Amino acid sequence: MKILYALVILILIIAGICTLLLTGKGDQDYRGAVKKNTKNLTLIYAVIITLSFIALGVYISYFV
Repeated sequence: MKILYALVILILIIAGICTLLLTGKGDQDYRGAVKKNTKNLTLIYAVIITLSFIALGVYISYFV
């Protein structure tokens, strides 16, 4: 159970760091970069949600 808590915390930290890396830069051409940033963030969160469902499946299959 502790491993799953650690996995969730790790995923949250990675998602937070990736979000800060993508949005932390100042951009002179903000309107042009919005589309790229939105696409990147959507991809990151899609991967995170997929990994979360996999972790939930592992939890249900092995610990319930």
